Amino acid sequence: MSQQGGRPTGPTGPGPEDEWWGQLYDDASDDTGPAPAADSLDDRFASAAGAVNAGGPGAEAPPAPPAADPRDAPGTPVLPTQRRTPPPTPEAAPPAPSSGTGAPAGSPPAPEPPSDLPRPDAATATPATPSGPTAAPAYGAWTPVAPEPFTPTGDEPEDEAAAAARASGLGPLPPPIPSRAYVGTRPPTYDAEPTALPAADPDDLDALVPDTVLDGARYGACTLRAVSVRGDSARYRGEPRRDALLTARFGAGERALVLVALATGVRTAPGAHLAAAEVCRWIGAAVGRSHERLTADIRAARRADLKAGLHRLTDRGLGRLRAAATEQGLDPDDYAATLRCLLLSGDPECRTRVFFGVGPGGLFRLRGREWQDIEPEVTEVKGEPVLGFGSPPHETPDGDRLTMDLGIPTPPSPYEPAPEPPREPFRFRTSVARPGDVLLLCGTGFAEPLRGEPGLRAHLADRWSGPEPPGLTAYLADTQVRVKGYADDRTAVAVWEA
Repeated sequence: MSQQGGRPTGPTGPGPEDEWWGQLYDDASDDTGPAPAADSLDDRFASAAGAVNAGGPGAEAPPAPPAADPRDAPGTPVLPTQRRTPPPTPEAAPPAPSSGTGAPAGSPPAPEPPSDLPRPDAATATPATPSGPTAAPAYGAWTPVAPEPFTPTGDEPEDEAAAAARASGLGPLPPPIPSRAYVGTRPPTYDAEPTALPAADPDDLDALVPDTVLDGARYGACTLRAVSVRGDSARYRGEPRRDALLTARFGAGERALVLVALATGVRTAPGAHLAAAEVCRWIGAAVGRSHERLTADIRAARRADLKAGLHRLTDRGLGRLRAAATEQGLDPDDYAATLRCLLLSGDPECRTRVFFGVGPGGLFRLRGREWQDIEPEVTEVKGEPVLGFGSPPHETPDGDRLTMDLGIPTPPSPYEPAPEPPREPFRFRTSVARPGDVLLLCGTGFAEPLRGEPGLRAHLADRWSGPEPPGLTAYLADTQVRVKGYADDRTAVAVWEA
């Protein structure tokens, strides 16, 4: 196909099917004179606009009425750009303008420019105010219709949150409490955002840990939110995050078991973050291999079996950590970590939550907008021994009766290994959740400000007592509410009960 005069033609010249294409560009099909030399849309638009504005002082005679448009013939294809608004009926036509300001009375109306193109004088032209009877709108003209005002009838559907509030008798729900940047009388000294990155070893990039870890899930009757954030002091000094966080699911369906493990390395040790990550991986692997037995014990509420089995797994994990320190030539006291874990069943009917671990931290429960500290206490014997409770036996296994303890220490035997330093006691607790409870497991970096700052407890109680748990970003903002004097890493795991 070739193109002549700005129009495509067939191989032998314009054919019958090209007539409508030519009419798309040639608005004037009369025989009053030769066509203008311009062949662009802008020039033809200017010619049409000049014809509309004709009739002023010194204007030439108006053009003759246009001939019949071949586009109106039946069977002729019509493009959207070819559609034109038909002229108004004689009865609805506006009156002719007075002499001196327009065309003479009785002259035919001037041709309109294409309606789908913007007028060049639209910004400066002043719309004429019609006089006399109001003209009827042209065919196809759009008339805006104002929407009808909405009047509630009381039959509209009610959302779930409002229905739950109405059923509980608490009335309409209050607006959500916005999160805060800090609580207390003044902000902390450190910046709120990270400042320096930890130093990297090009041969050991696996040792790098991100500044923030955020995770979440929903299984059974609970919704899980977990976060671990580098502390303000570590962000300022360019130190890595010493806290490690692991979330894992073993199994599927109602027999699924969700494990959340968090560990904290020794503050002054250079490889503290590596030790924390290693103990989390080991305990995760051990729980994963025994998840079927653990799931059955949790669903059957076998508390004694759970405590004994998890105690053995924890001791083995910490023992492997000490062995790894010896292999690397490190001090076992430096390459060590605290460990705190939470087990959740995927069965919606099972609301038993199992906590176990070694080392300090926090275990809290939010019930009825009140915080409860349910951290298992370490048993300490105080005062003098009482017979039958903490006192030594009155005889040996061979039957010899003990009459006096002179307090002389027994020298260590060369055939027995040296006694190990005292270990942290094993912590274990099972709790049965109620609908609406929030269970919070955290390390010392978040447990200490929660215990020491009432404003933080009140703020989180307002934020987390709503009908729905917060999203991941909202939970991250809540756990980063800063308190002056607390700049350690923050690791917190919260479980919302449906």
